[in-house]
Amino acid sequence: MMMGDSRPPSAAGTLTTTSAELSMLLTAVRRGRVLTVTGRFRAPRSLLVRDIARRLASNFCDGSAVVAVTGDGSVRELVAALGRIPGMPFLPCGTAEAAASWLAERDMLLVLDDSDRLGPGALSWLRTLLTLAPGLRILAAGRHPLGVGQGRVHRL
Repeated sequence: MMMGDSRPPSAAGTLTTTSAELSMLLTAVRRGRVLTVTGRFRAPRSLLVRDIARRLASNFCDGSAVVAVTGDGSVRELVAALGRIPGMPFLPCGTAEAAASWLAERDMLLVLDDSDRLGPGALSWLRTLLTLAPGLRILAAGRHPLGVGQGRVHRL
């Protein structure tokens, strides 16, 4: 997990989108609340959402936060991952309520890489978070749509 990852796409991996598709995706993230990039292979999805996060970080007052979803995908693990990102004011051992309270006042892009690992509790927490945090946008990468809110889906 990282905030505002500024690394260029690796030489080993290249983005699989055209400039017109990338432009459309950048606009969709700025205007919508939830966008999921789906596809069969993890590497292209991951590359694309991290590139979008890097490009759009300055469009959000509080930047972007990129979380690689690991483990059981519980709310506790998601909050812990958020708490480990530099600049987050809550600790990895913080509560979901404290994280939601802080995020509710932010204008930021939350990127969830490998979102298929998120459990039902984490998805429910994200739904609640979207109602509490009007300035929050979610960009997810997974094999399947994230399934929170009225999100858009872009298939690779």
